[in-house]
Amino acid sequence: MIVLGIESSCDETAAAVVRSGLEVCSSVVASQDSLHREYGGVVPEIASRAHERAILPVVREAAARSGIGLAEIDAVAVGHRPVLIGSLLVGVSSAKALAWSLGKPLIGVDHVHAHLHAAFLGATRAELDGAFPALGLVVSGGHSSLYRVDSATELVRLGATIDDAVGEAYDKVASILGIAYPGGAALDRLAQEDGADDRAHTFPVSRLSKDSLDFSFSGLKTAVLYAVRGVPGRDEARDPSELSEQQRRDVAASFQRAACEAVRIKLGRAIEHVPGCKSLIVGGGVSANSRLRAVAGAFSEEHGLGLRLPEMAYCVDNAAMIAGLGALLLERGEASGLDLAAAPTAAC
Repeated sequence: MIVLGIESSCDETAAAVVRSGLEVCSSVVASQDSLHREYGGVVPEIASRAHERAILPVVREAAARSGIGLAEIDAVAVGHRPVLIGSLLVGVSSAKALAWSLGKPLIGVDHVHAHLHAAFLGATRAELDGAFPALGLVVSGGHSSLYRVDSATELVRLGATIDDAVGEAYDKVASILGIAYPGGAALDRLAQEDGADDRAHTFPVSRLSKDSLDFSFSGLKTAVLYAVRGVPGRDEARDPSELSEQQRRDVAASFQRAACEAVRIKLGRAIEHVPGCKSLIVGGGVSANSRLRAVAGAFSEEHGLGLRLPEMAYCVDNAAMIAGLGALLLERGEASGLDLAAAPTAAC
């Protein structure tokens, strides 16, 4: 089965062709980073307009790179939830038009669920089928979620962020340190520089209630802000630009330690909710983070789990994960109608 995937949920316009749900024949991503950098974050109206300009060239490029003509595909999959409604509408409308014109099935795919499937792109079917039941972790700019994953297409959400997602916290802390948007990857590199002390600051590690599987990173972000600029009403305001390079490294490393420790704690709680757990599956943009990957590896080894992490190219938003999961949904008979709606919120 050959599926064309389309992804436009936030600020990446992407298309891909995937065979049998796992073999990536092509994957094209058009980034909008340069458009949003001056604003320090994604501007929804700018994002949707950029998607309109990029969607057709990206789809054509994905088809050309795959060597597979559009008439040869078996279905069209599209990320239709969640994130930005204006961005989603561009991808969903394009996918509907393409599926209708080709007379092919349309498959709506949950973008967050697809991040977990990204960890299996390039794997064998035996590796996919043997990974479940699993504990799933999605860590991105908009989501920090835990799942019980019974199969590639059957997920139950166990917990999610109640405020900032971990990726958003990374970008905001990077901004506090004067790192241009998107700053998460650069902050990770700063935290790894020689001499960076991850114990220089004792930033809070959010636990919420003792049994909670939800995440909260807003307090951590605020603690970093106060450490850098001073506490309002108590300290004299400080200019972040006056930090030494050593101080910047220490803040980055200490923040990263606290953020990843919060994730580790919640993984430890969540595994109790996955009887017979065989694997830990991690997806989303922050799955590219060096410390988080190390935490995931150590956790998997401690609990005797297999570890599935996406290749770096599939950590960010991409359409290969949409096409791959779409193929597996179609195998189950879960095609969508042309009334498929774009939805800015997650179903589960």
